[in-house]
Amino acid sequence: MERWPWPSGGAWLLVAARALLQLLRSDLRLGRPLLAALALLAALDWLCQRLLPPPAALVVLAGAGWIALSRLARPPRLPVATRAVLITGCDTGFGKETAKKLDAMGFTVLATVLDLNGPGALELRARCSPRLKLLQMDLTKPEDISRVLEITKAHTASTGLWGLVNNAGLNMVVADVELSPVATFRTCMEVNFFGALELTKGLLPLLRHSRGRIVTVGSPAGDMPYPCLAAYGTSKAAIALLMDTFSCELLPWGIKVSIVQPGCFKTEAVTNVNLWEKRKQLLLANLPRELLQAYGEDYIEHLHGQFLNSLRMALPDLSPVVDAIIDALLAAQPRSRYYTGRGLGLMYFIHYYLPGGLRRRFLQNFFISHLLPRALRPGQPGQPGPVHDTSQDPNPSPTVSAL
Repeated sequence: MERWPWPSGGAWLLVAARALLQLLRSDLRLGRPLLAALALLAALDWLCQRLLPPPAALVVLAGAGWIALSRLARPPRLPVATRAVLITGCDTGFGKETAKKLDAMGFTVLATVLDLNGPGALELRARCSPRLKLLQMDLTKPEDISRVLEITKAHTASTGLWGLVNNAGLNMVVADVELSPVATFRTCMEVNFFGALELTKGLLPLLRHSRGRIVTVGSPAGDMPYPCLAAYGTSKAAIALLMDTFSCELLPWGIKVSIVQPGCFKTEAVTNVNLWEKRKQLLLANLPRELLQAYGEDYIEHLHGQFLNSLRMALPDLSPVVDAIIDALLAAQPRSRYYTGRGLGLMYFIHYYLPGGLRRRFLQNFFISHLLPRALRPGQPGQPGPVHDTSQDPNPSPTVSAL
């Protein structure tokens, strides 16, 4: 087969000049990602010259270049102007840092806190402009939500409400489902799901009028079965599904909905060792005697230690999450999902593409590796024998069913 001649040096110089012009016109994030993309494109160019005819090679290179540019270029953003945003859970962590950053950018910020005299509220008062307004709200109290809705409507009468950031979240316990009181599931759902649902529904008339944004801070624990985080994870899975539903239903109104899925970051609530110690002691004190004997106190102590050990990998810099929230509020075409944090890509790849046994072992090794419960350890009275899987037995013995 006759191969087309590859472009001459002068032609390649023209192509390179045009590519450079395109790079300069694109608002690119300079750094290692850009250098890595250029290196991969150069390697792809080398392969194409040797394996493909020029027309096919140009198509491949053009497609690869377009994908690289679209991934690396900063999307066009809307002006801040007089936009107003309500953020929940600004006592600590992502909420507090987002409130400070948005205020510095010129937003009108309505920041809800649990305690108007707490350290987080005092810091926001001291460091932010008079545009920032602090509102006390407990998402488990409908009267608090109603009061915040009324204040928000009055405060944004002239500017309108552009965005809602559902950031407030709660995790009450780190333990197996059987060891976790049902009340902890209800509490997590009240804060992480029902409270966010009630507040979002209440603000929808304002958001529909402004054709604004809803941004919700979720968690990978809502996508993957993290050991000992069932109460927290199920509530985050519920809110993620709700936001996906909102995303479809509110599209005709022009409202864009995004979910930010952060990895492990060093927020005050996560790294408060004394708080987790109190919750562990409360769990031990209220655990039924039968369960405590079956699992053993050392089992719960082991889980607690493994959890605290996993927090050592938490990232101290919260800016990737704050930047994702800001992009979801201001990007002309925001993403439906933002994944921020080290190693999330690998975790989701393992979760979606590897067999169940490997997924389970990865999460246990990465997060919490279980100790064998006391009742299952050799030499314990009443220990059950090994489970026999009859599905693998070519000659299973007949069984008698009681009627």
